[in-house]
Amino acid sequence: MESAMATAHTLHEEPNYMNIFWALTVLTLLEIGAVYLPTTKLVVGFLLVALAVTKAALVALYFMHLKFERPTLGIIALTPMIICVFLIFMLLPDLTAHNKLHTPSAKSAASETAHSP
Repeated sequence: MESAMATAHTLHEEPNYMNIFWALTVLTLLEIGAVYLPTTKLVVGFLLVALAVTKAALVALYFMHLKFERPTLGIIALTPMIICVFLIFMLLPDLTAHNKLHTPSAKSAASETAHSP
């Protein structure tokens, strides 16, 4: 039993976790920088989702060791992720659209009450 576990453990090399850490750090810095891009909210939203999916994939592959598991386990984990990303992309245009039903701010509400008889 001990030797079977030892051979299963030596079948794959351990990833360099510091490289993964630095990759996640760079992706996080890119996410922070993406917010300040002079573009539409929709483009920033797509970029942020893409960076987040990349970070989630790195964590799942290396820290959760999915890279070294059977392919069917990867498919089981990937299917809900694809559905989730699809739903987020479908909702992004609505989430980033300007509010068409503008609610009056406190300043405009105060000016309306001052002008009413």
